[in-house]
Amino acid sequence: MPLALLALTLSAFAIGTTEFVIVGLVPTIAADLGVSLPSAGLLVSLYALGVAIGAPVLTALTGRWNRKSVLLTLMGIFVLGNLLAWQAPSYETLVLARILTGLAHGVFFSIGSTIATGLVSKEKEASAIAIMFTGLTVALVTGVPLGTWIGQELGWRATFLIVSILGLIALLGSAILVPSNLKKAAPAKISEQLKVLTQPRLLLVYAMTAVGYGGTFVAFTYLAPILEQVSGFESSSIGLILLVYGVSVAFGNIWGGKLADKIGPVKALQIIFAALALVLFVFTFTAGNQISAVLTVLVWGAFAFGNVPGLQVYVVQLAERYTPNAVDVASGLNIAAFNVGIAIGSIVGGVIVEDMELMDTPWIGALIVVFAIVLTRISGFLDSRDQIQQA
Repeated sequence: MPLALLALTLSAFAIGTTEFVIVGLVPTIAADLGVSLPSAGLLVSLYALGVAIGAPVLTALTGRWNRKSVLLTLMGIFVLGNLLAWQAPSYETLVLARILTGLAHGVFFSIGSTIATGLVSKEKEASAIAIMFTGLTVALVTGVPLGTWIGQELGWRATFLIVSILGLIALLGSAILVPSNLKKAAPAKISEQLKVLTQPRLLLVYAMTAVGYGGTFVAFTYLAPILEQVSGFESSSIGLILLVYGVSVAFGNIWGGKLADKIGPVKALQIIFAALALVLFVFTFTAGNQISAVLTVLVWGAFAFGNVPGLQVYVVQLAERYTPNAVDVASGLNIAAFNVGIAIGSIVGGVIVEDMELMDTPWIGALIVVFAIVLTRISGFLDSRDQIQQA
């Protein structure tokens, strides 16, 4: 595998770290900037909205640009965004920094796969994409807990400084190692892109993605304050618990993909969503005890991200059937749907924390995931009906 892939993997690691590390730093940022927990939680939502906007819109706008130029510009914006967060004199500046970084994130993962496949021969394309996305998985396992620990020990600003240094190393690596003559696919026609947004079956899957993935963020956004205020953990322990969560996420992602391959994405998603709703509901009662809280978080991690492979595979399957000329666009919009879910979930969580109680977030998140089960069953029914009609 070419060394340029390492630069892409490091970029993915830095980007994945900066997206989710904020979850462990919500109480610290709220206390330092003198804002409420919901206001600090909004930093999760606004980043996700930046990703959701950046993925489809900026990818389309930069479709005719040189791939390496786009990559270097994105990583430059990413570094600047994190440096701005490091030096943010106010909450408003930090909000701007998060939105800016989110925009770069959205485009990176939209074009990253294209760049990775352009570095290798045809038979190694899938492996190249897998290696790049390993950076995101490793970020959840190590980057987020380590960044949380650094933020707890040295202040939350130090976390953003270190992430910006990682981004700068990835930028320099890409500048040196990534070739300038990368192939790029012809951008889909505007009419083909719009067809994705007008296809009811794809819109239904995007709703499943937003609701099923987003439901967990109602509570996950406020996991650190729950562990501190309800479970009674010291703030210095949050990073270690997020490490447990990250390891579980890595296993859950692999298991979820294998389950979707074995029994089909619709059946797999019904199982995973049902388990996720149950775990969130149970956390309402187990959070008060430290041992049961950690055990629940461990199980939670496995199901929270286990739905990602199934949802992504399912949207590609439907896109190949209904919008065959815009499969990449359909897939990119599902990435946007994931982040719309994160944004809405964390906003709903903020409203609950402000108007209700902190421990109302898990069971309400569970109810939202139950709605995803309903949507999944509807989509499965429509699949069966289509198969009968075709027969």
